[in-house]
Amino acid sequence: MSYKIVVDSCCDLTPEKKADPHFQRVPLTLMVGGKSYIDDDSFDQKEYLAAVAASPECAKTACPSPGMYMKAYEGEEDMVFAVTLSQHLSGSYSSAILGQRIYEEEHPDQKKQIHVFSSDSACVGEALVAFEIQRLCEEGHPFQEIVDLAGQFIYNMKTYFVLEDMDPLKKNGRLTGLAALVVTALNIRPVMAGDHGVIVRVGQSRGIERALKTMVKHAIETGTDFANKTLGITHVNCRERAEWVAHLLTDRVTFRDVYITDAAGVATTYAGDHGIVVCF
Repeated sequence: MSYKIVVDSCCDLTPEKKADPHFQRVPLTLMVGGKSYIDDDSFDQKEYLAAVAASPECAKTACPSPGMYMKAYEGEEDMVFAVTLSQHLSGSYSSAILGQRIYEEEHPDQKKQIHVFSSDSACVGEALVAFEIQRLCEEGHPFQEIVDLAGQFIYNMKTYFVLEDMDPLKKNGRLTGLAALVVTALNIRPVMAGDHGVIVRVGQSRGIERALKTMVKHAIETGTDFANKTLGITHVNCRERAEWVAHLLTDRVTFRDVYITDAAGVATTYAGDHGIVVCF
């Protein structure tokens, strides 16, 4: 059966996947300093980081409209799968669901099957989910089996991150319920994780390098079946740091594949300059 995978623009696809007609991206909008940026191929990370640094106000994002998702579901494909930011972090999932409802109401006789997944993650985590869905589609699994297996993949996926600055997440309400996380005078850096889409703290260390090592240690101690998983790392303007983290992990365990990518606009907004996100 023919298929399409719709993702929001927080999903860090490889250049090859961006060119693959099976994938379609729906952009979020970024806002800082009175200016709006569309998070698509026109996004200029260097320009955007400079605008964020110059603005006294925190950068914000706006999720795609239901109408944008509805339009993305159109086409000749028999199956459509949408993968969004964690529903606990963004309204993108709700928009995708509403877009599905509107599409189905306007096409009552069409037999297209649509399912929307909350990735329970972001950036490279979304990409890993999308890659898994494509693998299942190419293997010829039926629609409901793909939904079930991809749901299990999401449930088992691990997401960790260490940021230079937690303020963007705090000021945008993405750390609701968590106590103050960073003691700047002591250079304390928290190690954060996704717990089924909700951000939690799993450790902390003094200094960014120690925090990244703490993250790696926790990831290895809590992870399983590494040889059958892909390691994905999103970085914000710090490729060398991302490669160093990958080296720390692959020195101790073997992954099926390693995928490192620079962040698009949404992850740049919330992870901030020199942030690192790890998923597998």
